Amino acid sequence: MRTVRTLLAGDHFVGNDLLAKSLTALLPDVDFDFREVTLPWPLTPYGRVAEVDEASDAEDQLIAALPGVEVAITQMGPFTDRVLAAAPDLRFLVCCRGGPVNVNVPAATKRGVIVASTPGRNAGAAAEHAVTLMLGALRNLPRLQKTLEQGEWRSDLYAYDDCGSELDGATVGLVGYGAIGRRVARVMLAFGAHVLVVDPAIDPASAPDGTEVVALDDLLRRSDVVSLHARLTDQTRGMIGADQLALMPRGGVLVNTARGGLLDYDATVDALESGQLGAAAFDVFPVEPLPAGSRLLTAPNVVMTPHLAGATRQTAHRAGSIAADAVAAYLAGRDPIGLVS
Repeated sequence: MRTVRTLLAGDHFVGNDLLAKSLTALLPDVDFDFREVTLPWPLTPYGRVAEVDEASDAEDQLIAALPGVEVAITQMGPFTDRVLAAAPDLRFLVCCRGGPVNVNVPAATKRGVIVASTPGRNAGAAAEHAVTLMLGALRNLPRLQKTLEQGEWRSDLYAYDDCGSELDGATVGLVGYGAIGRRVARVMLAFGAHVLVVDPAIDPASAPDGTEVVALDDLLRRSDVVSLHARLTDQTRGMIGADQLALMPRGGVLVNTARGGLLDYDATVDALESGQLGAAAFDVFPVEPLPAGSRLLTAPNVVMTPHLAGATRQTAHRAGSIAADAVAAYLAGRDPIGLVS
């Protein structure tokens, strides 16, 4: 039986017990020699650590635990150049996220460390959350609940100028058509919406069933609702600003559950205040946590949640399962799903 010294650097969402159970269930013939570090996320927000993003500030804890470790699994561990330099025996690192933003991938590659992520782990949860926010914005649910909390019974909000809109018959534009965007599209089609898609990876001549692949400006001009599902890259950063919002039909709805950096939020608040946007819904922000003085807190017709789109128990279990599959592939000499380097 092979012995594999393994570091589990879980947290209070994807816990070490869950990771250990996933590994031992899938690989009963492997003797895992576990070392464990419990990171403070999400009880303590993540941030930038040295040269990596969205990580727990725990370099010293990892450095102390990594000597002799061949395999490491983490979600928020800061695998910086400094941490990797202290892990000469590390050969395989799994980041339980869609992308390893908390890993210095070039530094890992330079040291012969294979890096994998867990793509699709939160696709179902994030898609459901995007649809939830979309419906909440279309029907102005926060405002309606607030009236009841204030002891009011606002039947006057049934008036034509105050009531909401339906997805049935609407045109919904999806910016990004990965694992999350595809799921949102299926739900939109089930509601009776017409779905437009913009994604450079999709050939317009082979549009997915029931959808239409278009250019971004065309999507913005034609969509009653626009939902962002693109990855944040140098090419997509700030892709939706004042000029793009001005293209949307007046009174349209904008949803962002992807990354705050995709969107100019000041321009978005301006559009909400002017009525160019009828409503908006956000799970992600340019600065997280959202600052106390943010204009979003006083903007009209906004639905917001604190970056929780992927927060389901099923997401945590899928992360553990996909990570275990990746370790099994590594031990068998195969490329794992989610191979990064």
